[in-house]
Amino acid sequence: MVTYLADPPIVVALDVPNAEEAIRLAKKVSPAVGGFKIGLELLMGPGPGLVGILDQLGKPVFVDAKLHDIPHTVGRAARQLGMAGARWVTAHAAGGPAMLEAAVEGLEAGARGRPAGILAITVLTSLNDAILAHSGVPVTAGKLTSKRSKLAADAGAEGVVCSVKELGVINEVAATLAKVTPGIRPLGEDAGDQQRIATPEEAIRRGSNLLVIGRPITRAADPRAAAEAIAAGLQSGPTHST
Repeated sequence: MVTYLADPPIVVALDVPNAEEAIRLAKKVSPAVGGFKIGLELLMGPGPGLVGILDQLGKPVFVDAKLHDIPHTVGRAARQLGMAGARWVTAHAAGGPAMLEAAVEGLEAGARGRPAGILAITVLTSLNDAILAHSGVPVTAGKLTSKRSKLAADAGAEGVVCSVKELGVINEVAATLAKVTPGIRPLGEDAGDQQRIATPEEAIRRGSNLLVIGRPITRAADPRAAAEAIAAGLQSGPTHST
């Protein structure tokens, strides 16, 4: 069974260039979302210190660091993010089992008893079968997600980051993993640079436990109202999966 993640099951992606804008946006949408995500842009700008500031707003912080290096380096990086207050940290499943295990151990050590878990990146939602083939990957996104999800479960990851399209294959091989889905677009929203997208309602119906939503909220004229509308459409409380 997947444990309680967030209520509502929406993590807003704070893909903005500076800490001031991120904090202002987080405060504005906080009542309508279940958590905050910061990615590489903010990590390379204001840095991990922003994690602690956002954590003080009382919502879990998802650090989309996409760690991918030798196990020793990844373990130490994950430990630093755990110390900063990260609830979830991403690491590429493509890095292999030893790297994922190091990430899990490092994050747990840094969190010092606080809830914290590694989310393994399966296949980026900006990729599709044609792009994978062009890149020299001889399998479909679904088959690759299946293999990497099993690897993530065996390594002790809390969950995986995947496309809504691959939720079914994950349930077949690693049903206990939390399933976190980016590429979420309400009806009528532009897909942007995403290749494998779904609506929030479709994602929850197919078994997603946590939706990562950025531009449909952050670029709306009223971000809080946009988040509230998405949450109302889900008509959900805390998400669980059996």
